[in-house]
Amino acid sequence: MENMNFRVTREEQGDRIDRYLASRLPDYSRSFLQKLVGEGRVLVGDKPVKSNYKINEGDRVSLSVPDAVEPEIVPEPIPLDILYEDASLLVINKPKGMVVHPCPGHYSGTLVNALMYHCKDQLSGINGVMRPGIVHRIDQNTTGSLVVCKTDAAHRFLAQQLKDHSITRKYRAIVHGNLKEEGGTVNAPIGRHPVDRKKMAVNERCGRNAVTHYRVLERFGSFTYLECRLETGRTHQIRVHMASIGHPLLGDDVYGPSRCPIPGLTGQTLHAMTLGFIHPETGTYMEFEAPLPEYFENLLEKLRRR
Repeated sequence: MENMNFRVTREEQGDRIDRYLASRLPDYSRSFLQKLVGEGRVLVGDKPVKSNYKINEGDRVSLSVPDAVEPEIVPEPIPLDILYEDASLLVINKPKGMVVHPCPGHYSGTLVNALMYHCKDQLSGINGVMRPGIVHRIDQNTTGSLVVCKTDAAHRFLAQQLKDHSITRKYRAIVHGNLKEEGGTVNAPIGRHPVDRKKMAVNERCGRNAVTHYRVLERFGSFTYLECRLETGRTHQIRVHMASIGHPLLGDDVYGPSRCPIPGLTGQTLHAMTLGFIHPETGTYMEFEAPLPEYFENLLEKLRRR
């Protein structure tokens, strides 16, 4: 059982309790939070509230989340493209279409299933049985470099670097439109979309600080090839930030056009190319580069010929 407590600010007052909790707890769906309210697990002060309760400034909101019943995760002999490996960690070049860790609808075929087969019992346990070794993640249709920790000590060390924004993370992306500038920075907080809880959005009221730097690598008229450098690492950060300035990622049917102008392209054109960090054991800075996947290279050549 996990217990959580929040104090309502002036900016947050007036929201329904489920909307408020959804903004505070983006990892939980609103339907799950509504279920907790219905079960009497959400209190304001010391009294349970109903789902139509509207919060007030100064309200002390508490909730208890029951422990999840986690399914058994089975090791699977899935090939891995390993860029680097030692006794503390490994760096993986994740392919398109692979989910990083098990979740509803994806309890097999994930990177975790493959890691459990490859590493046996040598994965950090800090994030529990569903996410062993996983320090950070990239989306299912995003390709590229990802660090995985074998020990808890390495995991804590890398997690602190992520928190301090000292890890180098450079992505390659193709976006709609022709950017006016040669580069720039998007500094806009990201939180759950106020209506569609499956999406993220620039959210000035209750989003978390998010900064993306970008520079133009190549122009194709209707599209632009970019390098994006993450200063922070929010969910869908590059996808949300580029869409917010009118240049959504090519192939992104969540934050961009519903119809992709490139036949056969599935998912956003986003590749985590460069990953750099200080090694937890040696204290030396290491940097890894995941080569562009074949589909991405072919797409660039196709755009150059247009």
